[in-house]
Amino acid sequence: MDTPAQTRAEQQIEQLLEQLEPGSDRYTVLSSAKNFKSSWVDLGRLLKQVRGTRLYSEWGYDSFEDYCSREIRIRRQTADKLTMAFHYLEKKQPTLMEDELRPLPDYRSIDLLQQAEEDSNFTNEQQQELEQAVFEGKISHPTIAKRFREMAMDHATMEQRQLSEYKSALSAARRLQSALGFLPDEFEGRKLDLAPLISSLEQAVELLDTEQELIVE
Repeated sequence: MDTPAQTRAEQQIEQLLEQLEPGSDRYTVLSSAKNFKSSWVDLGRLLKQVRGTRLYSEWGYDSFEDYCSREIRIRRQTADKLTMAFHYLEKKQPTLMEDELRPLPDYRSIDLLQQAEEDSNFTNEQQQELEQAVFEGKISHPTIAKRFREMAMDHATMEQRQLSEYKSALSAARRLQSALGFLPDEFEGRKLDLAPLISSLEQAVELLDTEQELIVE
């Protein structure tokens, strides 16, 4: 079986690993970052340590965000989700990390579970439903994310729901406009002019977005 081609980020990590001392803290974190998709818990634990002890400054980086983006090639938001997901498992499901036979939940699903617990609009029943979905390991992250959005929309205001619907319609109109552009010339006279619709939807989204910002402030 052919070995999959490495991404540019993976190649850069490999090159840096060759320059570091195996077994050192920096080498260990970087090596874990290379393999985090198959075992994200180790990376979450190590990143928590790197941030807490400011090891990144010893390695020549001004900030944790700078270290994440330039060395281990992940966004700060991803690093936050990894460390918070590790903290969640460490606090509430420590045995899960020790059980080699049970698959680990997706760290993004744990992030959604945390959001639900911190949002007072989510009922205990909804939180329990999400927790069961996350830790039983039978439901994929996209399915869990969809259910989370559905729950969130149950608590949304009419304006928030309208904004979501307008954004969905705008996205669909843009996709259709792009698809129509690839049709052959014989369809030229039958193509829809979606520009006015897209313009109107963009204005509506911008207006509702502004109103939501004013409400939050």
